[in-house]
Order: sequence, then structure tokens, then C-alpha cells
Amino acid sequence: MRMLGVLTIAVVWSVSIIACSDSSDSSPYFVNEDPYPLSYEAESSSSEAAPLSSSVEAGSSAQILGSSSSSMEKRSATSSSERIVESSSIADLSSSAKSEAVSSSSSEKPVDSSDDGVCTKCDSYTAADPVLVENGGKGSVTTYGSVTAKETSLGGACNYGQTNIQYYAAIHVNVSPGDDKGPWDGGAACGGCVHVKAKTPDGWKEVTVRITDRCPDANCGVDLGGAPASDIMGNLVGRYYGEWEFVSCEGVEGVWGDSTSIWVKEGASEFWSIIQVRNPKDMVKKIEIRGLDGDEAYTLEMVVGTENFWTVPVAVLKTDNQYRVIVTYRSGTDDEWVIKGSELAVPEANLYLYEHRKE
Repeated sequence: MRMLGVLTIAVVWSVSIIACSDSSDSSPYFVNEDPYPLSYEAESSSSEAAPLSSSVEAGSSAQILGSSSSSMEKRSATSSSERIVESSSIADLSSSAKSEAVSSSSSEKPVDSSDDGVCTKCDSYTAADPVLVENGGKGSVTTYGSVTAKETSLGGACNYGQTNIQYYAAIHVNVSPGDDKGPWDGGAACGGCVHVKAKTPDGWKEVTVRITDRCPDANCGVDLGGAPASDIMGNLVGRYYGEWEFVSCEGVEGVWGDSTSIWVKEGASEFWSIIQVRNPKDMVKKIEIRGLDGDEAYTLEMVVGTENFWTVPVAVLKTDNQYRVIVTYRSGTDDEWVIKGSELAVPEANLYLYEHRKE
């Protein structure tokens, strides 16, 4: 019986020791005397957190690793239960940071769904056929000028020659390649002004330009000269998404090279002459020549193949009689000159409106 009692006491004492050791790892015995279980636990905690840390950005991962390393360095003074709480807190913070990053990314609107004009990679708009809308269009906005030098227009396909126009552009000839359905219309768009707006990282930016050229690019919409391109693109030159509308040139700075005039093409004579309007208020829709007595009236035809010129009747060129030359613009307004017929036969004559107004 005595042996049985001693054995019973020994078994109870052993169970008590085992129970105490399993109840908590915060015992000074495990912290101070045997650090290896703590090292194992720290590595386990770190490996459990690894899937979380690998799914967040590098900065968050570095913070988690740094925190784990810091916890291991301080393990002599920190219990394993505290480390578990700390590790959980880091994981929670990392998950929160990850959630905020995803939320921030998903809240950014796609370019085409935003109406504030804000975009990313704005200079890399995908080339596509321009789309015609009422009184304008939308599609690619590009540049063929220098955004640093900001040269003035050399007249382009509109045959204006050297100008002082700094805000100028080319307009598209086609809608689909080769169909000639764009607003260029054989040069009829020459001299008109277009209000252009394009999407940029700062939102819509706008500029008004005079059409002096036609686009060479099959997917072109509006191809800006240097100064207007700089206003919209800065130094980040490329293909932008834009929209444009035809407007009057009156009162718009930068689109005027001189006063409005009728210019006679070189090679003109009393047997042949073609003319154009330079620095018009808008694109020219019609030019008429009428005798002051009302007996003569001619509606000029645009020259096919020599864009932006109109043919003067030979009967007018051979006389010094005065005529009213009436220019009607797209906007419906008119300008009117009073000119001798023979003046329209003088090569490179530049007949200013202010000098030939009807009295």
C-alpha cells in the first residue's frame, strides 16, 4: 500500500508538470533557459504570414519582414502570445493596405468613361478612323510642328505661302482610308477655324486653330502645328484623343497672319487668273463677282486639283470696269470688295479688304 501511494503521488506530480508546461509558453523557463522553441515559433509565424506579405506591394512585404526580424531580436523579453498578436496585427494592416491599394486602383475611371478629360498614357491613343459629328468630329489629335520652336505656318496645301499664323492645323481628308469623305473637301476647309479639345493628365485642354493644310495620316483627325500642340501636349508629343468643332475665326488670337485680302496667283494674266481669300473670317463657301450696274453676275468655281483657288471669268479680267466681289463664309457672313476687273489679272496682287471696301 505504501508503494502504491508513492507511485500515485509520483504520477500526479508528473501530470501536473506536463499540464503546466502545455498551458502557456510565457513561462520564464522557456524564455530564459531554452530559446529554441521560440525561434521555431517565430519562423512558423513568419511562414504563416508569407502568403499575405507576398500578395501586397514590396514596401508592405519589407515592413512585415522587418517586424518579424524585430520580434525575433526581442524574443528574450517578449512572450510567444504577444508575438502572435503582433503578427496578426501586421497581417491585418497588410490586408488593409492591400484593400486600399485595390480600391484606389479600381476607382480610377477608364479614359473613355470619363467626361472630365483626365487620362493616363494620354499620348498613346490607339489610331482609328475619325468620327464625323455635327459641325465637327472626334478621334486622333496629333502634331506636325515643333513644340519648342513653335514655327509659323508655311501655308501648307491651302497654298497661303509664308504666313504669320502661329495657331494652325491640318484637317483629315478621309473618314475611312481613301474615301475622301472628310471635311477637307478638296480644300474647301481652308481658312476655317477649328476649336480642338484633347484629353490630358490634367483634364481637357483646348485651343483654336486655323486650317492651312490637309492630313497625310490615314487615321488623322486634326494635326496641330507647333504652338497649339505645345499648349495641349507640352513636351509629351504623341497621338491624343480629341474632339473638334468648326468655329468662326473672328476675334481669335494667333490665327491671323495679316488683314483679310484677295490674293491673285502667280502666272495670272488677262487670259487666265485664279484667286484665293487669305485670312478669311471662316472657310469660304462661295465667291460671286457682280457688275456695279447689275448687268453681270458670276459665281466662281473652285479649281479642281489646285486646292483653295477659284477661277475668275476672262470677261472680267479684260476690263477696267469695277465689280463687287462678294465672299460668303461658312458662318453665313459676307465680306465685299469693290475692284477693277483688271486688278484680278495682276500676278501676286494682294488686294486688302480695308482698301477696297464698298463705299
